[in-house]
Amino acid sequence: MFLNRYIGILPLIFILSGCETTPEQPAPKTIIKANPVVNQQSKAIEQIAPLSPKELDDVWQRIRAQLSFTNSSHPAVNKRIAWYLSHPNYMDEISRRATPYLYHIVTEIEKRDLPIELALMPLIESDFDASAYSHKHASGLWQLTPSIAKYFKVKISPWYDGRQDVIDSTRAALDFMEYLYKRFDGDWYHAIAAYNLGEGRVLRAIKNNKRQGKPTDFFSLKLPKQTSQYVPKLLAAAQLLKSQKMVFPAIANKNTIAVIPVSGSVIIDNKEKWQQLESLNYGVIRFPAVIDAPHIVVLADEQIEFKAMLANQKSNDYSQWQHYTIQSGDSLSVIAKRHAITVNQLKAFNNLKSNRIRAGKKLILPILADQEIEHKVKSGESLWKIAKYYKVSINKLKQWNNLSSDHLKIGKKLTVFLSNS
Repeated sequence: MFLNRYIGILPLIFILSGCETTPEQPAPKTIIKANPVVNQQSKAIEQIAPLSPKELDDVWQRIRAQLSFTNSSHPAVNKRIAWYLSHPNYMDEISRRATPYLYHIVTEIEKRDLPIELALMPLIESDFDASAYSHKHASGLWQLTPSIAKYFKVKISPWYDGRQDVIDSTRAALDFMEYLYKRFDGDWYHAIAAYNLGEGRVLRAIKNNKRQGKPTDFFSLKLPKQTSQYVPKLLAAAQLLKSQKMVFPAIANKNTIAVIPVSGSVIIDNKEKWQQLESLNYGVIRFPAVIDAPHIVVLADEQIEFKAMLANQKSNDYSQWQHYTIQSGDSLSVIAKRHAITVNQLKAFNNLKSNRIRAGKKLILPILADQEIEHKVKSGESLWKIAKYYKVSINKLKQWNNLSSDHLKIGKKLTVFLSNS
């Protein structure tokens, strides 16, 4: 009892002793006045919202801001990261090639609410080379095969290959990816692998793992070497962009191209003008005729000029094209078959509204006059030498002759299309 009373007195003693040592005149308090300017700046900074991906200056950074795949430390991913880092100039060339296309690709992916990582697939597929061909006859930025392209309604004809057109090929590739995503129950890694290998083989690999009681994630599947490295290449590029451990040279985050619809057939007989467009229109196979193409792609700041040029097509010079005088008994189908073209192409080229024709009238055939050359490969010749001789590009030679490599066999016959302009 006494002890409790003693403990209760102690705090009071300390308080009183504290009062005794307190100076009679308390020390003046330091008053810190708020700086209204600093406070206003702080409030302003708090009110500034971060830029949205679309507001950023660089398309690569627009992609970086939306990357969602989980980082992977798998050895295959790390190996590819090391490869990228050992080739620091690689992304310089990639950015140069991607500049006309990447904004459009990113915009289309965002419209569909797909993972932004898909914008990196042309880097893995073709190094962003719109004219690329593979040994499997896949073509373009997205390396679409003829069967996949046709299934997703991409036009392929002797005059136009939509797989090499950024608009048509991007639409088809994203349609394909959406299909694969559903086919593989929402597993993007499986879907991306199937884009490269084919859905059947990936499904079989999953089925085999299930049968053996093994995991079915992508990295656990037994797949061909090319496909087993395909997803890691994509993940490695995404992780380097996310971590900013490698420079991705900036690409302006704005639309640099415009699409001009084409109805019927068009002849751009000004070679200088066409050369400005060729790198944006690899899908148009035979200069200067634009046949079967639903549109042409032009630089955005030149679209008014090209629209005016297309509007004045009737004044074009048709002298370089073959002319045919209609004979008694001829029909459009007979003439078209004889010259290996379609009736629609023949009608479009001659602005015909019906199939009725009259003997004695002349038709213009969409075939360059005396300029379809057959070249037989000789010993010591290469694509580079042949292209230089005829003053055409190697890519065009490969496109005209459906070549997937630069290797030529002696005696092989190549078709070369030349223009008189």
